[in-house]
Amino acid sequence: MYRSLSSILLGGLLLAAAPAPSSAPGAPGALKSAALKDLDAAYATYRDVAQQIWSFAEVGYKEKRSSALLQQILRDNGFMVAAGVAGIPTAFVATYGSGQPVIGLLAEFDALPGLSQQAVPTKQPVAGQDAGHGCGHHLFGTASVAAGVELKKLLAQGKFKGTIKVYGTPAEEGGSGKVYMVRAGLFQGVDAVIHWHPANENRAMLNNYLANTSAKFRFHGVSAHAAMSPERGRSALDAVEAMNHMVNMMREHVPQETRIHYVITGGGKAPNVVPDFAEVYYYVRHPRKDEVKAIFERVVKAAEGAALGTGTTMDYELIGGTHDLLLNQTLAQVLQQNLLRVGGVRYTDTERTFGQQIQTSLGFAAPPLDAAGQIGPYAMHEGGGSTDVGDVSYVVPTVGLEAATWVPGTPAHSWQAVACGGTEIGSKGMLVAAKTMTLTGLDLFTTPALLRQAQDEHRRNVGAYQYQPLLGNRAPALNYRD
Repeated sequence: MYRSLSSILLGGLLLAAAPAPSSAPGAPGALKSAALKDLDAAYATYRDVAQQIWSFAEVGYKEKRSSALLQQILRDNGFMVAAGVAGIPTAFVATYGSGQPVIGLLAEFDALPGLSQQAVPTKQPVAGQDAGHGCGHHLFGTASVAAGVELKKLLAQGKFKGTIKVYGTPAEEGGSGKVYMVRAGLFQGVDAVIHWHPANENRAMLNNYLANTSAKFRFHGVSAHAAMSPERGRSALDAVEAMNHMVNMMREHVPQETRIHYVITGGGKAPNVVPDFAEVYYYVRHPRKDEVKAIFERVVKAAEGAALGTGTTMDYELIGGTHDLLLNQTLAQVLQQNLLRVGGVRYTDTERTFGQQIQTSLGFAAPPLDAAGQIGPYAMHEGGGSTDVGDVSYVVPTVGLEAATWVPGTPAHSWQAVACGGTEIGSKGMLVAAKTMTLTGLDLFTTPALLRQAQDEHRRNVGAYQYQPLLGNRAPALNYRD
């Protein structure tokens, strides 16, 4: 779950550099050049795949066609695909090769509800469609598959040895799909994982992503005629409103880095009927997972108090829970060099016109369009969102990038992001990501010292912490979007 903000350097300083690997990392330049040329040749194919998934616009755990399309591409290219893993019908792991090192690529493909939008620079929903790819996961999944296929080709040619795994990871948007995959042990034995995310700029992913717990609180009351016999009713909606009021007052008394959001997902059907059922969906976020647990317990207490005060009963369902993201500077510095080699996005005149219209619709001053062609500095950036990649980062060294698939200034989870993702603007950014991940994968496959250093850094970052999923032992919430 991505939140696009203006880049800032913490304290005006760049990140401290990680120690240089004991031997200079990097696959032979000719090998990288050949990979880039091959991906350029395949651009139209992967663009069309991404646009198919954009048109499917399937929400979390409902991504049947999107997942099937990516799986078929991988099978057609010689991967062995295990589908329906971790108790999730749309999750998969595609594997090619054998032995070490084992390099993983993450592929997302879920859309967001309520963001239907055509590929035009004015707000125009697609008739009969509710969801849209406001976080660009149609591009995410396709670029990762493209990188996996390219690495497989080179592996098959004997350019290096090892195993490539592409992980089809559903329901990043609130469903915590990767958490269940981590819990199922699907990342055991993996040496490093590469991922990316659509964005409005190009840079190594050095974000402070937040730990997150989400739940649906359900209140049960007694229905009655709201005018003739209100005294006989007990309003479940009153309970939701009382809970929300208490949580809103609680905001003053939690650490300032905390983020709490809610939406009422059920509150009755008619004003003259006292609602006997109401539901509210909550997110609790904080940079530290222990704080998330403590704050969430206070939210539960507010729900219990609301039920007591309104004469209703309450139960809740834990929907998701994700860790904060552990950064690996060893890997990030290598990725940054590859991103600099690949470069950013260049717009045609037609795309510039589209981009100008998008920026006009934003209502604020956006960076120049040419910023999409630039690579951001190697620097820490403000976060604010959460991602289930965080859980992966606690069990295996993980590195990611952001690529400019949206016009500079475009916020994630907006109709403008959906529109950009349905055009060449989005597809060009996707190619930047596919190329950068491929080059970084080549470095990992061909430089054992780099992997050892990354793994040493990962062990230091994890320390004595024993990974435990924040969502406990619950089964995947396959119907959380219902």
